[in-house]
Amino acid sequence: MELYRRNLAALAASTFVVPAIVYHAAAQGQSGARVQAAVARFAALPSASCLVVADHPTTPWQASHLPAARLFIGSAVKTFILAQVLREVEAGRLSEDQQMKIDDTVRSLSSPVFLNLTGTTPARSVLEAMIAHSDNTATDVALAAAGVDKVRALIAEAGLGATQIPNSTRRLFSWLAGAPEGVDVGWEGVQKLVAAPPAGSTRPALNDQQTMASTAEDMVRWYRQALRGTYFKKPETLLEFKRIQAMADAIVHVVPPDTIAYAKGGSIEWAGFHCFCLPGQMIVGKVPVTFCFTINWTGPDDGVGAIFKSYVGAVADVLGEAAKAVG
Repeated sequence: MELYRRNLAALAASTFVVPAIVYHAAAQGQSGARVQAAVARFAALPSASCLVVADHPTTPWQASHLPAARLFIGSAVKTFILAQVLREVEAGRLSEDQQMKIDDTVRSLSSPVFLNLTGTTPARSVLEAMIAHSDNTATDVALAAAGVDKVRALIAEAGLGATQIPNSTRRLFSWLAGAPEGVDVGWEGVQKLVAAPPAGSTRPALNDQQTMASTAEDMVRWYRQALRGTYFKKPETLLEFKRIQAMADAIVHVVPPDTIAYAKGGSIEWAGFHCFCLPGQMIVGKVPVTFCFTINWTGPDDGVGAIFKSYVGAVADVLGEAAKAVG
C-alpha cells in the first residue's frame, strides 16, 4: 500500500534470528565479506530487516539482519493476491480475459491507473496495474475476485505465520483513519476520513487487525517456493506469475543491469510512520538469489526523501555484491 507516496522508483525459515549481521556459506572468502559489509550498511538504516539467500548448487549461502522482525511491508503483500487470482484462473473459476468493473464501489486511494476511470477492463489489466503501478483500486478488485479468505489460506499453506493482509486497501484506510473494525466507509467517506481524521482517532499501520505485515523470512520463503511453481499446477500459470511480477517498477533501480528479477515493493507515509519494503528474487546466471529488505520508522515527512535515497542505494549495494558472490 502506498498512501500519499508512490515511490519505490518505488529456504525454509532462516536459522538466523539474532540481532546481528549474519553471513553463512559453504565457502565464505572475500566475496562473503563484501556481502556481509553491504548488509551491515543496510542495517544502519532505521528499523532495518533483511535476508538474502543464494541457492547456488555447490556453495549456497545466506546473509541477514534481524530476518524474523515483523514489520509493515505495504504493497509487497500484493504478490499473494496475484498468485491466488492466477490459481483461480488455473482452476477455471476465473479468466484473465473476463471484464472486471471499475467504479466508486471499488475505488481506493493511491490508484494511479484507475483513480478517474469508470467502466470495465480485463482481469489481466487489473493484475498488471496492481503489480506494475501498485494501483490500490486494482488490488481491491483482484482481492475481491480471488476471495480474501482464499488469499489468507494460501498464505497459511505457504507456512507464512507472521504475514497478514487486510480485507481490502479501502477497509485498511478506513480503519487506520478511525472507522470501526470491519467498516468500509466508501469512496467519498475514505477520502474525507483520511484527509481529516478525527482528533485522536488514527491507528498505527502495524497492528494485529487490519494491516500489511510480514518478516523477511516469510517473504523470502514465499518467493523461493512460488517461483519454483510450488503453488501452481500448470507451467503456464507460473509463467504468467513471473511475467507480471517482472513488471514491478522497483526492479530496475536495485538489481544489477540486465538481470532477470521478480518483485513487488511497498511503502507508506501515515501519521509520521514510514515504510519501504522490497522482497523478490533475481537470477544471476542460473542461480536464484532471493531477498527481502524492509525498513520502518517514525519521523517527519520531509526526511523521507533522503532515507528513500539511502534505502535504494543500500539495497542496490547488497544485491550488487550478492551477484558478484554468486558469479
